[in-house]
Amino acid sequence: MTDITQCPQCNTHFKITKEQSESHNGMVRCGRCQTVFNAVENLYTAPQQLDLPLVLDEIADYTGIHPVYNPYAATDSYNTIESSAAISPEAAARLANDFRHIPDVYLATSGKASSPKLTRLLTAGSVMLGIILLLQTIFFFRVEIAARLPGLKPAMLQICEQFNCTLPLPQQIDLVSIESSELESDPNQPNVITLHALLRSRATFPMTYPDIELTLTDIRDTAVARRTFKPAEYLPPGENEKLGIPPNREANIKLHLNTTDLKPAGYRLFLFYPQ
Repeated sequence: MTDITQCPQCNTHFKITKEQSESHNGMVRCGRCQTVFNAVENLYTAPQQLDLPLVLDEIADYTGIHPVYNPYAATDSYNTIESSAAISPEAAARLANDFRHIPDVYLATSGKASSPKLTRLLTAGSVMLGIILLLQTIFFFRVEIAARLPGLKPAMLQICEQFNCTLPLPQQIDLVSIESSELESDPNQPNVITLHALLRSRATFPMTYPDIELTLTDIRDTAVARRTFKPAEYLPPGENEKLGIPPNREANIKLHLNTTDLKPAGYRLFLFYPQ
């Protein structure tokens, strides 16, 4: 059973339990302004007519009457209580300004408590929002998740088929490099040159084969021809492009090119993923 008490200092209403009202002779401390008062003597009763002001008579606290010390008054004007006076422990503690033994009371909650049905609806809504957020995170990072957790990839592929989405291999060009390359001419066919290149993947997971841009230059290092080769054009026969570059593996590339009358003196290679 709980009652409502009112702080005589700041007029704040508090809920107090039967145990609080019976312990320490009903003395409590306001959790808002820290005033110590008798909760039983300051019980609050709601007025019958809310539009009329409520006037409460002040109730004297005889258990803690003591003189007030005035530092600006003369010394002989301050009369202390005789040591033989019979006072309660609570009043003695108030004289010593020590209220640690008195329990705190806090603001009573206003309004009606939430119904169990409303609580269940709010909980279900929070769970639903969490699931939606999780699904969105998985969708946007599905490529990275499938690469880092290959065991989940089959299930993710089935889900993508249901939602008409794709699950490509990761594309991180900073993990792919050209280890070596060479442009070789064919002595039997002056217009034919052969490009040899060695690609290396430093990733710990399979990655998409990049596109290769070849630029032929003259003796002044000016571009005279340029072409981009897709993976299907430079991979050897039998190599499955969809499997990607295996982790920490190398890929040999060999391309025969007809340069007609260009007679290139040099070349440049560039790896990239198309946007």
